[in-house]
Amino acid sequence: MKLIIRAIALCLLPFAAQAQNLSIATGGTGGVYYPLGGGMAAVLSKYVQGMQATAEVTGGSVANLQLIGTGKPYLAMTMVDAGLDAYKGQDKFTGKPVPVRTLMVMYPNRMHVVSIEGRGVAKMADLKGKRVSTGSGGSATEVMAFRVIEAAGLDKDKDMKRERLGVAESANALKDGKIDAFFWVGGLPTAAVSDLAHSPGTKIKMIDHADLVGKMNQKYGNLYVEDRIPKETYKGMEADNRQATVMNLLVAHQNMDEKTAYNILKAVFEHRDELIRVHKEAENFKLENQKTAAAGGIPWHPGAIRYFKEKGVKLD
Repeated sequence: MKLIIRAIALCLLPFAAQAQNLSIATGGTGGVYYPLGGGMAAVLSKYVQGMQATAEVTGGSVANLQLIGTGKPYLAMTMVDAGLDAYKGQDKFTGKPVPVRTLMVMYPNRMHVVSIEGRGVAKMADLKGKRVSTGSGGSATEVMAFRVIEAAGLDKDKDMKRERLGVAESANALKDGKIDAFFWVGGLPTAAVSDLAHSPGTKIKMIDHADLVGKMNQKYGNLYVEDRIPKETYKGMEADNRQATVMNLLVAHQNMDEKTAYNILKAVFEHRDELIRVHKEAENFKLENQKTAAAGGIPWHPGAIRYFKEKGVKLD
């Protein structure tokens, strides 16, 4: 009898020990998504029983949403504007809607329009005729950059020589004289921008564009807000940078089971202090931030609805 029981136990062991593997689609190594995604992967692997999570370097929000669309076990970080495009099957997702669901509102993503002294760029109109990086292909930086450029009355194809570089590559190209300015949407501070600001002989210039938010919202919906990057954020800033901000979301496929989604949120919020040690933008992982309409019309995942309801948060 003991032998039979032992044999049954050995047969069941692989099922009991089988880990739930999950990838977190983040962004480039010079931004905030990647380190924060790495911290999140560590928290989920440590505190969600049976889960093994890893952070994956990607091109950013658009690429992340395409990965969600494969139906494979992914979490994804995305800006709300790109997420809404994916859900509706428009713009870069035309004819290919993604069944994406919101798990949580993470933190505000601030548009940086960055140049340095000596490049002749002091305002948005000065980008005409310049060499400009609008973000890597497959990024929500590119999506939002195009909308800022459009609202400024410029043509992204005719009025500038456009490059498609990630934030780390953009900062290096600007420093090396290969471009005159770049767009980047990210948290504060973004490591690559900080590195640029601390480069010897370089004085950073952050270009104001908050006045364009009204035009952007008029065309694309109330996704953007007027915001500011405090002058203390990056070395060399002489004043607060008035800019456009959009929220970041953590999303999943609609087919993720409710219990898994619930357990992910429970781990993230109960161990938020560990994520703050990775990057301070995790301080914005707050229950009260979920009440806003910042999810932009993307449906909430049932597991998120359950978790936040238990916490007394009524989602819009």
